[in-house]
Amino acid sequence: MINLLLFPVLIPLLFAAILLFFPKNIRMQRTFAAIGAGLALVAVLFLIAKVKTDGIQAVTLGSWDAPFGITMVSDLFSALLVLSATIITLFIIFYSFPTIGAEREQSFYYPAVLFLLTGVNGAFTTGDIFNLFVFFEVLLMSSYMLIVHGGEKPQLRETIKYLLVNVISSALFVSAVAFLYSVTGTLNMADLAVKIPQIEATGILTVIAVMFLVVFGFKAAIFPLYFWLPGAYHAPPTPILALFGALLTKVGVYAIMRTYTLFFTMNTDFTHELLAIIAILTILAGCIGALAYFDVKKIIIYNIIIAVGVILFGVSQLNEAGVDGAIFYLIHDMLIKAALFFLVGIIAVIFGTSNLRQMGGLMKTHPFLGWVYLITAFGLAGIPPLSGFPGKLLIVQGGFEGPHFWGSIVVLATSLLVLLSAIRIFVYAFWGEPVETVPLKKSTYRQMLIPSVLLVAITIFIGVGAELFMPLINGAGEVLLNPSIYIDAVLKE
Repeated sequence: MINLLLFPVLIPLLFAAILLFFPKNIRMQRTFAAIGAGLALVAVLFLIAKVKTDGIQAVTLGSWDAPFGITMVSDLFSALLVLSATIITLFIIFYSFPTIGAEREQSFYYPAVLFLLTGVNGAFTTGDIFNLFVFFEVLLMSSYMLIVHGGEKPQLRETIKYLLVNVISSALFVSAVAFLYSVTGTLNMADLAVKIPQIEATGILTVIAVMFLVVFGFKAAIFPLYFWLPGAYHAPPTPILALFGALLTKVGVYAIMRTYTLFFTMNTDFTHELLAIIAILTILAGCIGALAYFDVKKIIIYNIIIAVGVILFGVSQLNEAGVDGAIFYLIHDMLIKAALFFLVGIIAVIFGTSNLRQMGGLMKTHPFLGWVYLITAFGLAGIPPLSGFPGKLLIVQGGFEGPHFWGSIVVLATSLLVLLSAIRIFVYAFWGEPVETVPLKKSTYRQMLIPSVLLVAITIFIGVGAELFMPLINGAGEVLLNPSIYIDAVLKE
């Protein structure tokens, strides 16, 4: 019997392959894409229930035992991220129906989205560092296609930069994996966690750990490696932007969280101190960008960078509050960013521009949209009882309990800047005198609004019902803080 943890990877892969055979039939494309993402979501829910009751699930492919075979591992941390990614992809597919355009739909758009989900879910689930590279490449190949999809001039320009950055970081990734293998003789993550503490040459391992931080930092857009992100994410249409903003950087963040808690713990005074400093610089750089621009998409894009810094600051503390907060905030941020991109996408369509200076008076014509956006903006900034609050509170607590109390003060102070950047959109777009808007069919508006509102509702539920989710978050954090649980599940299956 195929283990449950493979289904969230195999189902989107299978449906993406089927969709390649009839690209011109839009109805079939939409139906199969939605069914594929829906079935993957059902599989993830079953998987989380199994992990919760039976503990970490691990399967080694082929007839080789771990650490020699390729291992796929699902603990609560990876299962929760797979769930978040699958929910977001399903909503993005529905949001794409009225917005992406028939021409793109007939040019392998939905297969690319499902292949991207395959890569993301595989990266979250793999227990092998080289296999992580393979899944990174799967999602990157899909993202190359999506970022250039439609072939508009800004897309083509930004794609060249995006390609160059990712080709260089992929080459670095392979080099780092080779160095790690030459020192440890293994690529299985659980086996690495066993072998690394036995190696006396901590100097070279620290260098390798920093190399991996650079590799994953390119993907996660940490300071100063985020330079490629604002332009690249601004170029494609809103559904693709939402997909990238919610998922792609988070895979890099996940990789840092996994490696820096599981096996790169031999010299935490240096590596995690460096991670904390970079995280704070990332937050500050993101704040500057979010306040500098008058473009609704750019403001939310820079908020992606801020959130990456907040999450990594929590991880760098290596204490229960910091790590639990980072996990909670990571899940919140994936959902809230997708919802925000949906909402600013609607605003941009109504005005026919993403320039704030050319907007105004939307509260008189679309009051419901205004209130939904305002609630989402409060959630982004971490206003209680919304979903940004519990995670940020735990991260700040982790900073005060750990060695970097100054970082917690920065996180608290920058929350006001995040709120300011999001409220600017509200003030410019919804207040003031109404300006001329682009005619928008009611049915199209409704099709765009429904997935947006449902996603916002999920984030509100996560925030208000935080106590319900904390056992899952604590279980996920426990695996990160006690690597022996992960090691035993993988190597003694």
